[in-house]
Amino acid sequence: MIALLQRVREARVEIAGDTVGAIGPGLLALVCAERGDTAAEGDRLLAKLLRLRIFQDDAGKMNRSLQDTAGGLLIVSQFTLAADTRSGNRPSFTAAAAPDEGRRLYDAFVATARAAHPVVATGRFGADMQVHLVNDGPVTVPLRIAPALAVADVPPKHR
Repeated sequence: MIALLQRVREARVEIAGDTVGAIGPGLLALVCAERGDTAAEGDRLLAKLLRLRIFQDDAGKMNRSLQDTAGGLLIVSQFTLAADTRSGNRPSFTAAAAPDEGRRLYDAFVATARAAHPVVATGRFGADMQVHLVNDGPVTVPLRIAPALAVADVPPKHR
């Protein structure tokens, strides 16, 4: 799974002019499921996201996590994070999970986030959304969690 995190002072998602999700200070997480991802990758991504120390402490150092600050988390589905731009001028999105699988993984990610963190808001999977944010810093961090390899998938000389 892929996430693009933006530390924000505030963020909201609108659909057709209606706000469907909003937070104050915290993280905006644009999230994409890729082909081959499972809920396990979503769980690992969420754990990393919640503990990533990108908020300032009293000394001005990035030393606090979203959990430490109890900030908001706005989760927005964004399949375009899987864009392959290596060839030509039109991105390919074949690395993104199929829509039904992407929705299932997004919904599982959101449910786990809501169980683990007190302030979680979302966009709407597959909707035409307008995302508004006031970036704090700015601080923008990409995260990618690859599917774990089974022992049988690892060549013998690397075991």
